[in-house]
Amino acid sequence: MTALDRDAIQAIIPHRDPFLFVDEIVELEPGVRAHGRWIITGDEWFLQGHFPGNPIVPGVVMVEASAQVAAICALTHPDHQGKFGVFAGIDDVRFRRIVRPGDVLDMVIDVDRLRGRIGRVRATVTVGDEPAVEGVLTFGLLSEPPA
Repeated sequence: MTALDRDAIQAIIPHRDPFLFVDEIVELEPGVRAHGRWIITGDEWFLQGHFPGNPIVPGVVMVEASAQVAAICALTHPDHQGKFGVFAGIDDVRFRRIVRPGDVLDMVIDVDRLRGRIGRVRATVTVGDEPAVEGVLTFGLLSEPPA
């Protein structure tokens, strides 16, 4: 599948600014693999307080960005279109590099399992050739948005 821009991403997942952390999908094989990209501009709301004068992207935000790429990967598969993804687990996450304004995050998602209502992926986030975050994300797929 070809690359997806923010408009195409927003047609797949419900996230919106200021909580949409994916600028584009560079590569996508629905239900198998996805490569998303997010450019840290320095204008992000969370950098104002994390930390003043020394902005660092919080690790949990990078995990959420990876989860958004995982949701795009899962929800573009024909068996899961129109569903909603929610976290079910975060395992073996390691933060390897500090991420700052000007960095470009490349988030690669490889699906380990995507059957029924459960998905499990391996997430790898890099800045250039340097690992920034690695971990395993588990999510549930809901037919309707959470109430």
